[in-house]
Amino acid sequence: MEVQEQTEVGDAMIRGLVRAQLGLAIRLAVVAAGLLCAVPLLTHLFPTLSEVAVLGIRLPWLVMGGAVYPLLLITGWVFVRRAERNEQDFTDIVDD
Repeated sequence: MEVQEQTEVGDAMIRGLVRAQLGLAIRLAVVAAGLLCAVPLLTHLFPTLSEVAVLGIRLPWLVMGGAVYPLLLITGWVFVRRAERNEQDFTDIVDD
């Protein structure tokens, strides 16, 4: 009722939902960016890693070309699941 009538309480509830979704997005973006930036950092700190080849492809290229997509897919899946849970929690609160 508070949300439908756009009262201050309803606005605060909606702002809380938006804040929760934004926090979730930022946290997952930081984790994904950290993992993606770790590969070049590790090859810089340990130059022997860049010399390793698997099936004729150097390890950094293999990791950045192959592991990036599953990482982004998992990050997207986690985001959708948790965002839906945030929305479900919001509707549970609103319905009470």
